[in-house]
Amino acid sequence: MALDRISTLTQPILETILSLLSTEEAARTSILSKEWRYRWTTIPNLEFTSRKRTSELTSDEESEMKYMDLHDLHQVLLLRQGPIHELTLSMEGYWEDDDLFEFEQIILHLSRNHIVRKLELDASGLESLGYKLPISVFALHHLKELDLFSFTIELPSIFNGFGSLVKLNLSDVKLSTKTLRRLLSNCPSLESLHVDIDESDDECTINELLKCLPVIEELSISSDVCEWLVLDSDPQELPISLVHLKVLHLAGMSFIEGSKSAFLLVFIKCSPNLERLCLNMAWSSKGDEEYPAVKNEYSNVWLEHLKELEISFWSRSHGMELLMEFGKFILVRSPKLKKVNIFGLDDQCRESMIVNTLLGAPRASPAVNFKISYPVPWSYPSTRTTPV
Repeated sequence: MALDRISTLTQPILETILSLLSTEEAARTSILSKEWRYRWTTIPNLEFTSRKRTSELTSDEESEMKYMDLHDLHQVLLLRQGPIHELTLSMEGYWEDDDLFEFEQIILHLSRNHIVRKLELDASGLESLGYKLPISVFALHHLKELDLFSFTIELPSIFNGFGSLVKLNLSDVKLSTKTLRRLLSNCPSLESLHVDIDESDDECTINELLKCLPVIEELSISSDVCEWLVLDSDPQELPISLVHLKVLHLAGMSFIEGSKSAFLLVFIKCSPNLERLCLNMAWSSKGDEEYPAVKNEYSNVWLEHLKELEISFWSRSHGMELLMEFGKFILVRSPKLKKVNIFGLDDQCRESMIVNTLLGAPRASPAVNFKISYPVPWSYPSTRTTPV
């Protein structure tokens, strides 16, 4: 009989090996022998896809067995012999009342029995969206990373916050700006935030948001958020400077809408240590070209630490001249700029126009690489890099 060297390894080493497998693959090791039957139940990081089972037989039973429903998952968690530090749960299909109950019981079990550090809950695969997030999630006080997709979020009346949370991802969620401010203000260690709110019933000023993010290092805001995040009466006077912010990603920007260009420049002004700026430009058919006037109000902006600028836009976006003006605005104020990446161009004529304009523009950095990307029919996007 061949020597089973793997089984002779110590338990910590075996747990490390099993942790490198998907949860499904790790569970399959239970058929190897009696000794292996429960080894997988000690790994601390779990990943599941939950799908509603039906009573009808399928032609592909093996494919069907790759998924479990929420009742199965709940039973698996109850049989656990070790701690759960990370859980990723993607949910698909159609939910009924019993599924909602099982889901709430799963989160309640985690909050009472495990010190969960990372939690990802994805409901985007469900046929009906907008299910309410179980309030037991807010009892997981040891969380360091929380990712939520396609939920309706309401905070419990008593919420002590996430004192250890450093990364928060809210994608395609529904919540009020009041709830968002209350949530963020109770995450004092938050360093990375992505906000993509599908629906909100009120507005929030930039100042109100920034007050909740004293140590933020990476901030991503979607186009929908830009619709209800409004400028203060005097945006020149900001109550807080985002001195820790290094990466800023804004979607839905426009240089032909004065409010959005001012929105962008406000964020730039209050981020003196910004290293990377990513802009996803909105498609616009018309608008008042207010950007030059808005830009003049922020002529004293200086981006001492900016190293990379990335701009993505629709091929039919208007305001190309204003985009080039913004590029020149950044070039002359960024002494450490190394990369300028522009995505979305649809022809080489426009590419040449932008490159020639930026090449001839004054700049504070001695060396900048321009990377221009444009789509090619029936192939992957091609890229060109032009050193300056």
